[in-house]
Amino acid sequence: MIFTLLIASATVCTCSAVRRRLKTEIRRDRTLLGGRVRLTAFENRGAAFGLPIPRPALLLGSVAGLLAMLCHPARLWAGLVAGGGASNLAERLCRGQVFDYVQFPKAPGKGKRYIYNLADLAVFCGTLGLLCHRRPKRK
Repeated sequence: MIFTLLIASATVCTCSAVRRRLKTEIRRDRTLLGGRVRLTAFENRGAAFGLPIPRPALLLGSVAGLLAMLCHPARLWAGLVAGGGASNLAERLCRGQVFDYVQFPKAPGKGKRYIYNLADLAVFCGTLGLLCHRRPKRK
């Protein structure tokens, strides 16, 4: 559990630092990597992907999910999910919204229209890792 907390704490600190830096820098949209990445400012008042989840349910579900991650055996992946989730939850509690800033205009399908932040990407990568994680066989 200590390793998971360390990964989660590092994720929260990194997400907060990047968010703070970009929030002051993004005055107009910028594209990077040949148009594959676009930096843009967006204040997200809803849940992920604009889902209409009531605020109390969103907060309660977030806290429950974060607590569940602390005991998961895949510590690295669980730490990324917990850290990204905690970062977004803290911003939502303090500001009432989440600052999103990165878009992938050349992503396939509907992925190109969504705007993310580093915390969202940590949750996404951590979730993929959890889905691919295999527990060691017991002897």
